[in-house]
Amino acid sequence: MKKLRAGIVGATGMVGQRFITLLHEHPYFEISVLAASERSAGKTYAEAVGGRWRMSTPMPGDVAAMTVENAAHVARVADMCDFIFCAVDMDKAATRALEEDYARAETPVVSNNSANRKTPDVPMLIPEINDSHLDVIAYQKRRLGTSRGFIVVKPNCSIQSYVPQITPLLRFRPERVIVSTYQAISGSGRTLAEVPEMNDNVKPYIAGEEEKSEQEPLKIWGRVEDGLIVNAAAPVISAHCVRVPVSDGHLASVFVDFAEAPSPEEIISAWRDFRGKPQALSLPSAPEQFITYFDEPDRPQTAPDRMIGGGMGVSVGRLERDRIFDYKFIGLSHNTLRGAAGGAVLSAELLYRLGYLSAK
Repeated sequence: MKKLRAGIVGATGMVGQRFITLLHEHPYFEISVLAASERSAGKTYAEAVGGRWRMSTPMPGDVAAMTVENAAHVARVADMCDFIFCAVDMDKAATRALEEDYARAETPVVSNNSANRKTPDVPMLIPEINDSHLDVIAYQKRRLGTSRGFIVVKPNCSIQSYVPQITPLLRFRPERVIVSTYQAISGSGRTLAEVPEMNDNVKPYIAGEEEKSEQEPLKIWGRVEDGLIVNAAAPVISAHCVRVPVSDGHLASVFVDFAEAPSPEEIISAWRDFRGKPQALSLPSAPEQFITYFDEPDRPQTAPDRMIGGGMGVSVGRLERDRIFDYKFIGLSHNTLRGAAGGAVLSAELLYRLGYLSAK
């Protein structure tokens, strides 16, 4: 089969680098253009990244030799690809404008950025959970005046550690959720070596993270109505977000109250049986088992369990009845795979298989 040409806009950062490792030899997509800021434009990718290659695998040789384009030259970059992955390091207004410019250049955007997450006609996709929100793309195209250009975003990396686990339980009507997330250094786009102040230290604040953790799940659990995504009204979520000295993996401690409290057996069965469209379609990046439940009392753990399903599965354990809430449990996800670039690649695979992405 002929592969679609994928561009990476914001290619030199940590998420851009992760996109490169995931798209190298991908069965559906090939990297056709790399774009970044003006200071990187005109250099080879190896020159632009310099000593800042943060992946554990070597930089692919064909990518290293590619010339980096200026991300602001939208028409030129758009002409070189069928769609783009966007992972730029810009303020929200500039990011939103850039993503809409690419969409209006008839180049679909699969975004890792937060700028369009609140835009009501932009799907914020966890592919196993809310693929029905893709229906809103037709309305978004009318607003943008496009025939093939649109924007789809992935949600904040931290919510992947508890939203998938709560989703199969929505039929029991969760009313209140308290969550504390313990988030890896790579969530800030850096490595442990680059953040010496995190050695033997925990930071109890991550700017903007708690609002995202409380609000974004409600959009994911919302519904499409009159061409817009309407947020769910419940459950009410209260979040604390903490930075911890681990390289990768966001862990969540979750407390849940239900209107109709299920039994522990019903909860565990719901987790183990949950499947989504990516599993039904056997998408290349989809884990066969989306949610893995551990019976062991000390699992999941960040280091041994973050790579479940190649880093695309999520895990859960320590399900217990609670004295104040109905239940408590621990969740875990890989923040730069499921939570960032991997989630975006899986979204693109779903878009491709459902006919939203095609060659120009």
